[in-house]
Amino acid sequence: MNQKQQTMFDKIWDAHFVATRVDGRDLIYIDRHILHDLHAPHAFEKLAAATRAVRRPDLTFSMQDHTVATKPGRDENTNPDGAHFQRAMREGSQRNNIRLFDLDDPEQGISHVVAPELGLVLPGSMHAVPDSHACTVGGLGAIGLGCGTSELEHILATQTIALKRPKTMRIWLDGELKPGVGAKDVSLKIIAVLGTAAGRGMAIEYAGPVARALPVEARLTLCNMTIEMGARSGFIAPDDSVFAYLAGRPYAPRGPEWDDAITQWRALASDEGCVFDKDVRVDCSDLAPQITWGTDQSQTISVRDTLPILPADTEARTKLERAYAYMGLEPGTALHGVKVDRVFIGSCTNARLSDLRIAAGIVKGHRVHESVVAMVVPGSTSVKRAAEREGLDRVFKDAGFFWGESGCSMCAGGNGDRGKPQERVISTTNRNFEGRQGKGVRTHLAGPELAAACALAGYIADPRDYLETAR
Repeated sequence: MNQKQQTMFDKIWDAHFVATRVDGRDLIYIDRHILHDLHAPHAFEKLAAATRAVRRPDLTFSMQDHTVATKPGRDENTNPDGAHFQRAMREGSQRNNIRLFDLDDPEQGISHVVAPELGLVLPGSMHAVPDSHACTVGGLGAIGLGCGTSELEHILATQTIALKRPKTMRIWLDGELKPGVGAKDVSLKIIAVLGTAAGRGMAIEYAGPVARALPVEARLTLCNMTIEMGARSGFIAPDDSVFAYLAGRPYAPRGPEWDDAITQWRALASDEGCVFDKDVRVDCSDLAPQITWGTDQSQTISVRDTLPILPADTEARTKLERAYAYMGLEPGTALHGVKVDRVFIGSCTNARLSDLRIAAGIVKGHRVHESVVAMVVPGSTSVKRAAEREGLDRVFKDAGFFWGESGCSMCAGGNGDRGKPQERVISTTNRNFEGRQGKGVRTHLAGPELAAACALAGYIADPRDYLETAR
């Protein structure tokens, strides 16, 4: 009798299944998890109040990233609003014997950046973070799960999480990306086509020639945005590119264990003929650089397109009218050429070394427009160190960019890095909601190529116009 064909998600879920609770949720074993300074202190307090210990401190890691200042020479008091969180994180981690990546640690950074670069997360693993963008690590062929404070307390005490088994979805990406177009453009296009609720409660596998051709760090970007469709997690089947990326990483297996791991990882791919609960295709053949114009990620257009006309439908019209009013834009007009006040290149979406190389390639030999405040904040101290070895910091600083220390920075502004009311910000982050980067701030999401081009032009610009001079 033939064994039932399984999706990649089925294989990983079943391998981590512990039991089914009386409420119908499955208990799933967590291989490793990372805490951060904004939410972990409260979970530590709840755990202490219940007189419960951390079950596996050896599988638990703490990261200072959300509230840390990015100014050179920073300490915990540089951002006074974050000092309490950082001290509580330090004390809770020490009390529970958890490895802490503190401000002065050479590997400190954003948890979703540090975990892959250290090999803390591996193909086929279940990885949890008290942050919605835990799905980032799906680029390595893992299942990343965001969790709330109560769920985090449960994980700390039991090394398991209780979840209802998600349904599965495959997004098949056809075509081949053209110069100036990257993973961020793919993710924004997917959300523009499918909507912000298309993956609600689902586990999404990205497949097809575009997904397969993406470098590993670009896959992390694509998977990072999965939560913006309401999904539980997003991932790509691991392959030789992923194995090469992980080889020699500090927490990756070595020797015979590495060889055994490769054999297991190769078997993770979805079986031929397996059935997904939902299967869609998105053609990326003619994809141009994408940019959001409104206040959710589905309100996205190609950089040279005109803004959409208001529909007749009352509910949809009201939503768009509010977005236009907040963003200070008019239907039917061009977005290309609209004045820009600030550019931010950073976050767990686009602050890896490859992102900084891409942006620096466009910036080199140019100057930031006099009306623009431009910032680059590396995703980790390791990324910062590597970029400085390559001279990328000098490229940005010579052009007039601020070059910061690693942290979440302007993504949600938890460290004080925010825009001013009505400022128009081009941001390589993942959310453009009202007030996300400061009260009244008008955020446009884009990839590092487009963000760099806007910093130079002083308006919303097409990065393809800079590609020839960048070569």
